Formats: sequence, structure tokens, C-alpha cells
Amino acid sequence: MKYMFLLYGDEAEGETPARLTEERAAQWAAFHQVAAESGKLVSWHSMVPSDSAKTVRPKNGKVVQLDGPFTETKEQLGGFYILECADMDEALTFARQMPCATYGSVEVRQMLGENAE
Repeated sequence: MKYMFLLYGDEAEGETPARLTEERAAQWAAFHQVAAESGKLVSWHSMVPSDSAKTVRPKNGKVVQLDGPFTETKEQLGGFYILECADMDEALTFARQMPCATYGSVEVRQMLGENAE
């Protein structure tokens, strides 16, 4: 089963891929190596800061485009991993190893659909 790990951190605190400290960058490189060597890594991507995001949503019967993220939050989505895991327990084991589990948060969700098996 495929699981998506949504990685959240505080951009105001420098938690973006382009502004990580050397120590945090090394922690992410180590995690990435573990995930890749385990054969579980399917995909991963970092994202540009949320101030460049656009949101498309309905308003008064029309679809409108807004600047920025949908809501103001302390933590912003900074990237994601997709791993092939046996079950949620294994997925949570990987989530606990992700560096942002110690300074942000990791949302773990099982993927659905024909490519998720």
C-alpha cells in the first residue's frame, strides 16, 4: 500500500527546503537515504514557499482565484513523500524518523486508487 507523508513546518522559522540549516539538511539527506535503501521510496518533492501559492475555489456561484494558501496557519505544507508500506504501523515508523516530526508535523494518509496498491 502506498502512503503519503505530508510535511508541515513554519516558514517564518526558516522551515523551507531552500533555507534549511546544514544540520537539518543533513538530517533530511539521511532520512532520504534510509527510505531509498529500504526500497520503500516511491516519490518525494519539496515545495516553494506558500506565499507564491494560488487557491482556486467557488464563490457566489463562480470559480475564483485567490493569492496564497486557503487559510492562515502556523505550519505550511513544505513537501511530501510517498512510500510503499505494508500497513499504517510501518508508515508511522517512517513518519517518526522524518526530521520534521521533531519541529513540525507529518500527516500520514493511505492512498487510494489503482496506482496505490
